[in-house]
Amino acid sequence: MTPPRARSRNPAASRRERGAALLVLLAVASLAFASVLIGVFSRSGIDSLREQRTLARLAQASEALVGFAATHGRLPRPAVSALDGRESGQPCSDEASCTGFLPWVALGVDGSDSWGKLLRYSVTPRYTVAPVQRISTVATKRVLTRNTAGEVQYLVGQGECTLAAQCAPAVVFSQGRDDVGTAVTGLRQARTAPGNEDELLNDEGDIEFFRRARSDAPAVAGGRFDDLLVAIPLQTLYERMAAARMLP
Repeated sequence: MTPPRARSRNPAASRRERGAALLVLLAVASLAFASVLIGVFSRSGIDSLREQRTLARLAQASEALVGFAATHGRLPRPAVSALDGRESGQPCSDEASCTGFLPWVALGVDGSDSWGKLLRYSVTPRYTVAPVQRISTVATKRVLTRNTAGEVQYLVGQGECTLAAQCAPAVVFSQGRDDVGTAVTGLRQARTAPGNEDELLNDEGDIEFFRRARSDAPAVAGGRFDDLLVAIPLQTLYERMAAARMLP
């Protein structure tokens, strides 16, 4: 007996199955791509939010420093240590001893950035002694940047700070998410990006500091950079101190 011929496959049904399979593959690929995008934009969004919060904390710290001077007739000295946010009781003998951590307890502000690092602070020694003599005191902090060619330029101050050409009395800054800095636990963060010279200058300096655009490219002049810095405006400081009758 001859077996019955196999029933031929319906071409339309076959096309529908292939189309459905293709749609499934496209859906899976789309989900995978969306997951990648979500991850990238989530990280970018979080970093942007932390940067904005840190800038707000720096602005708050700047205002608190000027307010402290208007109350006490001088700017505060750096904090006692990474774990003690009170103002150091030791007079500043030089620029290095007047550079350290923001005295967050003395100022009543948050002493860390949004990445869990302590805010840094450097102040001209003479501005930590009351009364501040406006006619003879020279602000010494200089802020540098780089132009599009990578050349160093002054943002605040110049090569020499004088009474006629003043610099800034103090700076406060965050050392950003990556590399160098001190955690709120007091632990130093290791350097992981060789070539980040501008960040190292901020970490080790006591007179000159960098403020420039963020860069993740190690080959650019000055290397990778994500520090955020605010300089205390001398004119604003004097105006607030004068209004509070804290200038001779």
